[in-house]
Amino acid sequence: MRRHVALFAALALAVSAPRVLAAQDSNDVKQDRKEVRHDRRELRGDRKDIRHDTRDIRQDRRDVRHDLKNGDTTDTRRDARDLRQDRRDRRHDVRDARRDRRDLREDRKEVHEDQKEDSKRQGRQGHC
Repeated sequence: MRRHVALFAALALAVSAPRVLAAQDSNDVKQDRKEVRHDRRELRGDRKDIRHDTRDIRQDRRDVRHDLKNGDTTDTRRDARDLRQDRRDRRHDVRDARRDRRDLREDRKEVHEDQKEDSKRQGRQGHC
């Protein structure tokens, strides 16, 4: 009788193992999708910050020009130096955002391909 129970348990494990593994794979895909969604939200915030920085830089440029017209040169030189640094920082932020966008596109492609593979696997398991 014990042999029958052990045989039945081994058979049940062999039948259920592929389904359990497929469920784990689908959880991984869901987690990947969640991470991609979070990355997209973060990228959107970064791009919004870049737009605000651009507006601030333009306003600072206007202020520097206005101060130069009024003859205030000592503070204006310092402001112009700060403005150059802000422009450099913004340029680096733009490059980083582009790089993040490219990486995000690649991640989305990988998640999409994983979903296709999982659906194919599940389709094959259903026909067995």
